[in-house]
Amino acid sequence: MATCIRKVASYEFGEFRGSRSEVRDTWWWNTDVQKAIKEKKDCFRRMYLDRSADNMEKYKMAKKAAKQAVSEARGQAYEDLYQRLGTKEGENEIYRMAKIRERKTRDVDQVKCIKDEADQLLVKEKEIKHRWREYFDGLFNVETESSTIELDNSFDDTSRRFVR
Repeated sequence: MATCIRKVASYEFGEFRGSRSEVRDTWWWNTDVQKAIKEKKDCFRRMYLDRSADNMEKYKMAKKAAKQAVSEARGQAYEDLYQRLGTKEGENEIYRMAKIRERKTRDVDQVKCIKDEADQLLVKEKEIKHRWREYFDGLFNVETESSTIELDNSFDDTSRRFVR
């Protein structure tokens, strides 16, 4: 089923084989960081067009300033976050962050669906869990005569010893 979905999707939407850029964590950026990054990019463009010593030096200084601004802003943002999480109200935020992290790590490449007893397709996670529960309850809680195991009682109590 997953292969069929991929084929239809690639036929309908096409394929792109570009480079995958890394997702940047920018929730903590403030105005100082944005200004420093913009200045660094402008200096890089000037240096790219004209490789003079003056432009190279300006770019190096802007790069150093941007690194410093990023470091300070990130440190301050995480310090504020840790202070918030340390409170009683921050406990709910911890659970919210854990849910988000779990959702991000889910494998979106797999198709999560199963069929129930009536061959109806189940796609909701709650329904899928319920179906698995029913399946295993039926599998493990059915009593059949052929599955009973007779234990051999050939050993006596004298052969039992405690072992360290």
